Amino acid sequence: MAVQDVASLRSAVEKAIRDTKVTDVHTHIYPPCFGDLLLWGVDDLITYHYLIAETFRWAELPYDAYWDLTTQQQADLIWKTLFEQNSPVAESCRGVLTVLHKLGLDVAARDLAAYRSYFSQLTPGEYVDIVFELAGVRDVVMTNDPFDEAERKVWLESYRPDPRFKAALRLDPLLNEWDANWQRLAAWGYSVDVGLSSRCITEVQRFLKYWCDRMEALYLAVSLPPTFAIAEDSSRALLIRECVLPVCAELNRPFAMMIGVKKLVNPGLRLAGDSVGKAAIEAVESLCAEYPRNKFLVTMLSRENQHELCVAARKFRNLLIFGCWWFLNNPSLVEEITRMRFELLGLGFIPQHSDARVLDQLIYKWEHSRRIIGAVLCEKYADLLSAGWRLEEDEIRRDVGTLLGGNFWDFIKRKL
Repeated sequence: MAVQDVASLRSAVEKAIRDTKVTDVHTHIYPPCFGDLLLWGVDDLITYHYLIAETFRWAELPYDAYWDLTTQQQADLIWKTLFEQNSPVAESCRGVLTVLHKLGLDVAARDLAAYRSYFSQLTPGEYVDIVFELAGVRDVVMTNDPFDEAERKVWLESYRPDPRFKAALRLDPLLNEWDANWQRLAAWGYSVDVGLSSRCITEVQRFLKYWCDRMEALYLAVSLPPTFAIAEDSSRALLIRECVLPVCAELNRPFAMMIGVKKLVNPGLRLAGDSVGKAAIEAVESLCAEYPRNKFLVTMLSRENQHELCVAARKFRNLLIFGCWWFLNNPSLVEEITRMRFELLGLGFIPQHSDARVLDQLIYKWEHSRRIIGAVLCEKYADLLSAGWRLEEDEIRRDVGTLLGGNFWDFIKRKL
């Protein structure tokens, strides 16, 4: 059916956005078989590292004293500081309220005990089903680190597949901390050395292939500092050139780079202590140009990098940009970045991923992002109508499906 005017256009876009199930291409959540690695429920939601950092803008508690508290005590402090003593206008606070509201809980009551009571009656498996349904998510891609002993143990001994949870092989300890971790590879039976001999390169490739196969990993991934350059004289650059990229090309797996994080600028905040820096787009451009048979999924953390990244994606078909990552996941920035990407790339990008560390965050991050993506897409369609173009409802559904999952799966399967 043809869309005739802006009112019917808005209705068609909102319906397509609401009804289309999402593939969330980057998260930090797990299925229940991973035990305590799956974070869920109101206390984990409130003690998310965004809210920890915000709390210390107000609380006079020493960092060590905070970390000595139980999770529930930490949640009590954050709730009191950010939700009772101040209005919760920050996006991370609003997200908590969106989750509780979508679950049917009385947000106006401000009753943390009642919220805890609700979650205490659920099993992790039951709650996974609830969250996926409320969030409109079909499947998610995890972040899977074989150097994490708790996670490694599950993969080797007790993993139970759940088709909603896909794997991605995370390589931060291997690439960013080679000097500290190569001996762990040796202890696992790989003939490696700190100097990265030719034999070591072959063995690292064997390690990568083993874990890609065991996890059925959709892509290999690493987070990188803003100073990253593929030409740098480092073990990281050598491992990427000689190990990661050849294995990715052989297995037809993308290499996902999340560029721009400055680790632990405030160590006292632990995970909440990371920051952001502007990176050099040349790192992305040179990789795409020098390795045309490799596929690159890229997101960059700095707002200042977004225009350059869009332009780079126009030049290289082996580059797919994704999401508004971390400090960019705020409505004003998501709207700005999404509009720019539509204008420069058409439909050729992945507008958002949740980066959820707590299961519940799937609800609010997709609730908030859907509204923005839909509004910007509607605006762009309205421009087409004003230029005399005709739109069909099935075309709108097609386009939304492309944005919320189709682009990712096409890129995963594509061979260059």
